[in-house]
Amino acid sequence: MLRYLRPRFVQLAGVVLGVSTALFFVLRLSGDPVMLLVPPEATPEQIEGLRRAMGFSDPLVVQYVRFMRHLLVLDFGDSLLFRQPALKMVLERAPATIELTVAAILLAVAVALPVGIYSATHPHGWSSRLLTLATLLGQSMPGFWLGLLLILLFAVGLRLLPSFGNETPSHLILPAVTLGAFPMARLMRLTRSGMLEVLSEDYIRTAYAKGLSDRIVFYRHALRNFLIPIVTIIGVDFSMLLGGAVLVESVFSWPGLGLQIVKGALSRDYPIVQATVFCVALMVVLINLAVDMVYLVLDPRIGRGRGAAA
Repeated sequence: MLRYLRPRFVQLAGVVLGVSTALFFVLRLSGDPVMLLVPPEATPEQIEGLRRAMGFSDPLVVQYVRFMRHLLVLDFGDSLLFRQPALKMVLERAPATIELTVAAILLAVAVALPVGIYSATHPHGWSSRLLTLATLLGQSMPGFWLGLLLILLFAVGLRLLPSFGNETPSHLILPAVTLGAFPMARLMRLTRSGMLEVLSEDYIRTAYAKGLSDRIVFYRHALRNFLIPIVTIIGVDFSMLLGGAVLVESVFSWPGLGLQIVKGALSRDYPIVQATVFCVALMVVLINLAVDMVYLVLDPRIGRGRGAAA
């Protein structure tokens, strides 16, 4: 198991380092943050003095080396606008994003798996056509547009749910549905197509010939042999939702990392953007590692095969 996971730790560390490096240089190309911090009447001498005090007048290589040295101790500096430690501000927002993402992925899995299995076992019924339409809409409709429609219907029209904030559990419903719509539609389609393929295998016909019930055949034999692709797509969608919650959090004013990185990018607050992207990249890396470990639980032959190959 360790021989299987060791190269993944190295790869994941390289991903975090690469993302942080790319972000450092991309942000420096976006503009001069000093110009956002000085008043309009500031003189060139005052602007240059502030630039030297903040270290932006140093050569880019010097700034990069300083950034990487601070990165090793998780020191991203203070926010240029709020004068608070950037990492502290990010960690305060991270639970809100994790809560929203977990709720969205759980909703997607809870709906997609049973609906996809039902549609696969009734491939010629109306449910199959309805599923095709639902997956088409779910994968083609932009998240921000779906969020606005839900707000107009359930918050403005019916007045059943709040449209912004995260004070109560009811505030979570609309953003979770909006964020989970795309992975739900994709997982439905994957489950249906995968189950249709698995149900045509010889061992499934053998299970039926033994007199096993539909429930046992579907969940103990068919679904069990299809879990690795499902776990893979769930892990991919989880990572995608963590990094792609920007628009949904902006639409619903959800106080998470997505809303924070938008404000940081618009104000060129380098420490906030760098700390936010680093934390998101780290969470994505940990999710990918967790998926690899789930593979070993579902099929121990994976670890033995990789270990033997090594």
